[in-house]
Amino acid sequence: MKVGMLTAPFAKESLEVVLDFAESASIPCLEVVTQPGGKHIDPDKLTAKRVKAILDALDERMLEISSLAYYTCDITNPKLVGKVQAQAKKTIDAAVKLGVPVVCMLSGFPAEGMSKMDTIRKVLPKAFKPILAHARKNKVNIALENWFQTCLQGIDTFEALFEAIPDANFGLNYDPSHLYHQECDHLLPVSMFKDRVFHTHAKDTLVDKAKRARTGIYANGWWRYVIPGFGNINWGEYVSHLRANGYDGVLSIEHEDGTQTREEGFMRGAWYLEQFC
Repeated sequence: MKVGMLTAPFAKESLEVVLDFAESASIPCLEVVTQPGGKHIDPDKLTAKRVKAILDALDERMLEISSLAYYTCDITNPKLVGKVQAQAKKTIDAAVKLGVPVVCMLSGFPAEGMSKMDTIRKVLPKAFKPILAHARKNKVNIALENWFQTCLQGIDTFEALFEAIPDANFGLNYDPSHLYHQECDHLLPVSMFKDRVFHTHAKDTLVDKAKRARTGIYANGWWRYVIPGFGNINWGEYVSHLRANGYDGVLSIEHEDGTQTREEGFMRGAWYLEQFC
């Protein structure tokens, strides 16, 4: 298992700046954000020359790309789904050129006038069908992050998703932090969906139980996302469950901790997680 990082906080910096930082912080893997016009990887402008430059830069620093991240919730919008499908295919093509096995995406928000479950069962199979066909043809896995505000909320929605879309190359970029503050069992999906965990986010959750007891669960501010090691998740326990269920991939730090700077958060998270790798 290796430590990685989602490059989103460096969105205004070039990919080369991110690579230099990752090398200095001893973070060997990168979950690289892709978007048209983006500074990290733009699938629309990934020429052979640019591919070679990226691969050479990775080799020089002894780094690797664990996944390409194409995060948008527009896949459930009937007016925008075609655009999302086209861009997802371009991202898959970029993954092939760079030798990256996983493309990370989101399940989108509930479709207008529909529940999350209905969206999963009635909208997502059609929306993801051409994406998964293209990914399967190119031997790339599609991994959805279970951000609780999208259709993937509780474990029951995970079950519904894989019942509706049983494709073997369709799985999770599993993030335990999104289940923790909901008081769902954040360890259970690791065994329930062990063949579907293609990538993982390393993000912790800090719950202020005293504040929650005073303000109630419907109030704001009693929980927040933090760097691994600064919250309530037992990462040794979590990694043990991953190992026991056959996962030997990346722990990709998603830095959303407002109490730590960009660099110090990534470095502290990497130093902490390395002991379990």
